[in-house]
Amino acid sequence: MASRLLHRLRHALALTGEGSGEPAPGAEAEEFPESSELEEDDTEGLSTRLSGTLSFTSTEDDEDEEEEEENADPLGSGAALGRRLKNPGEDGAGEDGDRNSPSDGPRSSNLLTRQLQDFWKKSKSNLVPQRLLFEVTSANVINEPPSKYVVSELYTIALIGPGPQEHMPAQISRRYSDFERLHRQLRQQFRGPMAAVSFPRKRLRRNFTAETIARRSRAFEQFLGHLQAVPELRQAPDLQDFFILPELRQAQRLTCTGLYQEALRLWTNAWRLQTQLGTTVGTQRTLLTLVGLAVCHQELEQPSEARLSCEQSLQMLGTSDSHPLLGPFLEAHVRLSWRLGIDKRQSEAQLQALQEAGLTPTPPPSLKELLIREALD
Repeated sequence: MASRLLHRLRHALALTGEGSGEPAPGAEAEEFPESSELEEDDTEGLSTRLSGTLSFTSTEDDEDEEEEEENADPLGSGAALGRRLKNPGEDGAGEDGDRNSPSDGPRSSNLLTRQLQDFWKKSKSNLVPQRLLFEVTSANVINEPPSKYVVSELYTIALIGPGPQEHMPAQISRRYSDFERLHRQLRQQFRGPMAAVSFPRKRLRRNFTAETIARRSRAFEQFLGHLQAVPELRQAPDLQDFFILPELRQAQRLTCTGLYQEALRLWTNAWRLQTQLGTTVGTQRTLLTLVGLAVCHQELEQPSEARLSCEQSLQMLGTSDSHPLLGPFLEAHVRLSWRLGIDKRQSEAQLQALQEAGLTPTPPPSLKELLIREALD
């Protein structure tokens, strides 16, 4: 329907551009019947499609499989259509290039612009460009401890952002039950946005075949892409916990047991996850991630990297003098700057002011002590 709508707009523009370039009297009302359609059902339906409505099937019929493949990327096609609608001039190089030339006259161009502006005013609040892709890089059937007879699927998902990748993409590994729990939690909290999203169900037979796992992998890629594209869902705490909480818990355990090299890989991955998801805005878990990075870098004799983590934290904290992490970060920053021979007077003065005001103890607790005491719910 969206492509048919775009074709109508192009055709109407071409008709008004014939002849002298001036539309005939009454042409606006006759040649643009789409304006009334855009105000009602078509706008709502198109907005829903562009916002990434998904429906997963679990049947094994070939016809259903072909249907799933045809609708495999609703967000991607919606984003492409959105770009064409927002920038109609980009299509001028194709078969309609001559008809979209400046000779069509300012009146017809202004009318088309007004229609598109009205459409986007109604739909843009529901549309978010999908700038993050999810790819299942591996899927395995595993035994669920403690019973060796209970099996589940483990999916490894890579988060791929726009533009060239400077580092290895952030990755997570989640079971089918983790996806199922996330879907149930979001349906309870966001009935409206989640009403159109059905979940890939398990089957009584052939549940762990390669074909079934592959189709389910594609479904989970689209499922996560849809959640990330809807503003309400993207900021949901349960979705953020799904992405980063298991990594933070494991990294904390490894750090507390002295396995700093293994912990550092997890802290780094957790930081990349938060960066790609757009959640690095000074939240408690973001700051905890920087604590973990600073501690591991210090223990591994990497003072420059540890100091950089402290500086990032201090920038996030800003003027939050009462934050319990400010004093420990300042104290670590002073020691690391002294060790590297870098000017530390500003951090020293700020730390002294906090201690004189009674906002942090003397000396402050170390970052490692705070990391050990932090409870990750």
